[in-house]
Amino acid sequence: MSGKLYIVPTPVGNLDDMAPRSIEILRSCDLILAEDTRTSSVLTRHFGISTPMQSHHKYNEHQTSSPIIERLKNGDVIALISDAGTPGISDPGFMLSRACRENGIEVETIPGPTAFVPALVNSGLPCDRFVFEGFLPPKKGRATRIVELAAEPRTIIIYESPKRLTKTLAELAEVFGPDRKASVSREISKIHNSTHNGTLSQLTEFFTTNIPRGEIVIVVAGNIDDSPQKKVHRNKYKDPEE
Repeated sequence: MSGKLYIVPTPVGNLDDMAPRSIEILRSCDLILAEDTRTSSVLTRHFGISTPMQSHHKYNEHQTSSPIIERLKNGDVIALISDAGTPGISDPGFMLSRACRENGIEVETIPGPTAFVPALVNSGLPCDRFVFEGFLPPKKGRATRIVELAAEPRTIIIYESPKRLTKTLAELAEVFGPDRKASVSREISKIHNSTHNGTLSQLTEFFTTNIPRGEIVIVVAGNIDDSPQKKVHRNKYKDPEE
């Protein structure tokens, strides 16, 4: 009889956000797959979870998925967690979930923390229709993707590191226009969490002199004015490698 894969969200900041059901699953399963066992050991120690852990991340998931599938086929119950948030959302999870579906193994995802949801609601921008972009390409294809997003009418959600934040905001201001409304949320659910609202140019200026820390979520208003002038402006922005 096949086992079961649980996809278990973990807090994006405050450990008190961990759901009781998620704790029980991690305590009772046969194996926990963690993006980084050192990071996840902080959580397991906090909640008194002694289940064995094994690393499963973007650099080894191609090699580890097959042995995991075999364990699931043999009846093991396995839980997948990431460093923070819901696995599969800009974190490993998709490949293993797909492999389970292909092999007739049950997958259950537990509702829980995801950084972009509070950032979106905090932004004050429309939440009824949005596009989750995740991390932009770091090099090749980056400029092309930014130009494509400039025409997107829905609210846009982008993940970014603190080191690249001002560069990304400046690029977005250049292509989207400096007056496009946006917000930047950081350290969601932690003690120093904050959300700054303004135009892309205002946010670029602010974070140039106020260096951020922690995980960053950028939320940008959708395009409601795709005038010919803006189209010409965006066409001037090209990838250096293209």
